[in-house]
Amino acid sequence: MAHDQIETMRKQIDEINLQILDLINKRAALVQDLGKEKLKQGVNGFDPERERQMLNLLVENNNGPFSDNTVRHLFKQIFQASLDLQKDDNKKVLLVSRKKKPEDTVITVKGVEFGGAEPIMIAGPCSVESYEQVRAVAENHVKRGLRVLRGGAYKPRTSPYDFQGLGVQGLEILKRIGDEFNLVTISEIVTPADLELATQYIDVIQIGARNMQNFELLKAVGRLNHPVLLKRGLSATIEEFIYAAEYILSEGNTQVMLCERGIRTYEKATRNTLDISAVPLLKQETHLPVFVDVTHSTGRRDLLLPTAKAGLAVGSDGIMIEVHPDPDVALSDAKQQLTIPAFNEVLDQLLASGLYKGEAAVSRR
Repeated sequence: MAHDQIETMRKQIDEINLQILDLINKRAALVQDLGKEKLKQGVNGFDPERERQMLNLLVENNNGPFSDNTVRHLFKQIFQASLDLQKDDNKKVLLVSRKKKPEDTVITVKGVEFGGAEPIMIAGPCSVESYEQVRAVAENHVKRGLRVLRGGAYKPRTSPYDFQGLGVQGLEILKRIGDEFNLVTISEIVTPADLELATQYIDVIQIGARNMQNFELLKAVGRLNHPVLLKRGLSATIEEFIYAAEYILSEGNTQVMLCERGIRTYEKATRNTLDISAVPLLKQETHLPVFVDVTHSTGRRDLLLPTAKAGLAVGSDGIMIEVHPDPDVALSDAKQQLTIPAFNEVLDQLLASGLYKGEAAVSRR
């Protein structure tokens, strides 16, 4: 008899559990609708005053046996879960989100697949200084089966007295080299006014770390039908980085690639701190190709190989490294650029590691 009574009470609890579940899900659906309406009206998703009002109302109507503190704790958990639900919904509408596009984006330029089956190597001098300088790097690219050449024509520098790049002359050199050696060329553009001109000379436009939140530049490049490599800002969070990419896609340009290049922290041992966890996070949250710039993240030649291995090991779509025929006389970032022989040694080590497959990965002529 006593056992039957226990079973009866357990069944009642089960029924109440289901009722609570149903009510919680109904509340969640209403919260989702509310979140969408707030998004339309540009209203902040979290309203602490509103949460306080709801908690006060619940405590005023609490007749036990739960204490007021227990009621507050339970409903705060429900409120937080609801807020998380609104955040998830907001992520769903992002064009960069995997929830919007589950499959990887692959961008093909001159037969090179960015974000394809195998990682690729992006290499070249920090700054374009002369035709002869860039040609020396390009000749080595061809020998090693590499297809992607980077080089700065416009150089945003910390000091206004440092070398700022050759500008249009630098773009012309990249165009000439790219055509001569059938290489994909990448260079940074810093102002919207130069974008249309740049599309005539280079294959991929780079938006540098210092311009990651230059929203007018992002919108302008978003109106182009041209591949873009977007670098993470010096102190940008992953969320800010993703939203910067969203600015470009929201204007119609879907040919966007991301590049982790290290962030500013209190650590002084390296130029920046390479956030290696950013790679799998970005691959998980977005469908865009993700690259790792090991040169700017470390600023140290002795760390380029291990950090390149780390970037490939966590799933990046490729590595960016700076290489110069004679780094000691380079006009910018001399200490962090590799000589051509040293660069080839890094390539050999990466090939030996099995993380990078070299010519098979990058050449689809």
